Amino acid sequence: MQSLEAELEDARQLAVADLADAIESIGFECTRCGACCKGDDADDHTATVFPDEVRDLEERDGAAGDDDWRDVARPMPYGLSETEEGGLEGETFEWALQTDGCGDCTFYEEDDAGVGACAAHDDRPLICRTYPFSVALAGTSQPMGEAVDEAGVVRAHECEGLGRDISRDDAEALARALKERAVRELEEAIAVRDEYEPADPGPGEVVVHDSEGAKGVDGTPLEE
Repeated sequence: MQSLEAELEDARQLAVADLADAIESIGFECTRCGACCKGDDADDHTATVFPDEVRDLEERDGAAGDDDWRDVARPMPYGLSETEEGGLEGETFEWALQTDGCGDCTFYEEDDAGVGACAAHDDRPLICRTYPFSVALAGTSQPMGEAVDEAGVVRAHECEGLGRDISRDDAEALARALKERAVRELEEAIAVRDEYEPADPGPGEVVVHDSEGAKGVDGTPLEE
């Protein structure tokens, strides 16, 4: 298996035109069904968000003045244990977009006709901008489970919008975002590895390790 650094170099060498060709061959048009923004019966919606993306969402136009880190992001649940009181404790890596009481993304809105929309659309994270696609490089994420289609290094994940016609301009825009996401995910993975130092959270406490170091659930570095 290649090192993360080698995978990062591969990601930086990806040709946007080739990615766009692959996206065109698969086809995609968002139907605004909202499936990629909702949780299901078993799990809450889980989408990785980088620390700088959390801050962008905190500061976005239209955000409430009292929005804080916890309004935008929650600790990635994987690896955490449930306490007797129903909370979580332990150590985990990275952040997920915050969810509402139904397990849906906190930014997801739906009108009376069931048409979905994102309240933070212009500032949405790269994983949202590129859904339902991912790049087949080690160290990059696969949203919503295994791929259902692929072309070259581009993987397509379950979505009712797959197979629909997409313009070349839209395919290229999506390809640029997909390459950026692959590079960012690998840069983040390398930084998380390099910054990681084991923590010792107490009962009922959660420590999140991201590219900037260890943090509490409110995004504050532990040393602060």
